[in-house]
Amino acid sequence: MSTFRNRIESKLRAAFEPTRLEVIDESHQHAGHGGWREGGETHFRVRIGSPQFAGKSRVETHRAVNAVLAEELRERVHALAIEASAS
Repeated sequence: MSTFRNRIESKLRAAFEPTRLEVIDESHQHAGHGGWREGGETHFRVRIGSPQFAGKSRVETHRAVNAVLAEELRERVHALAIEASAS
């Protein structure tokens, strides 16, 4: 498991206590594209379900996830696809 993947997963678990969480490194699909770096860990997809997202809009849930991962987004992560729900 990658360093950034571990960091992302740990931070999301601590912040949202998800009922389901999947962090997928999709960097290999973006080789040679903008933001891609040798070694990967630049493009991730997060699938997360948490009761904390109940009643929140898609924009609100994405902002919350991005805020928790702000450091990773600044350091290395170029793209983050978020699939969030309240379950």
